[in-house]
Amino acid sequence: MTISAGSTLPEASLLVFGANGPEKLDLADKVKGRKVVIFGLPGAYTGTCTTAHVPSFMRTKDAFAAKGVDEIICVSVNDPFVMKAWGESTGATEAGITFAGDADG
Repeated sequence: MTISAGSTLPEASLLVFGANGPEKLDLADKVKGRKVVIFGLPGAYTGTCTTAHVPSFMRTKDAFAAKGVDEIICVSVNDPFVMKAWGESTGATEAGITFAGDADG
């Protein structure tokens, strides 16, 4: 599904790993009134996603910020524990990219 700028985002609940463990993230609330880049990948730790896709967003994060983007969110079909570990192992979490799991696919 492609969403164009200005379109209404479909309702979705994702899971992130917060300070106290897994937390529900309501995507509509998260993006309301903000500029957010959301990119989806088929799975954590897949070769190309880990070595090319995630790093490309790390490299371009400042360019997005210069255009007014408030946050970049990576979504994949993994649970929040895996997403947390993947974000940390790639350095993307430290770079400020949010990792969210859509474990229901």
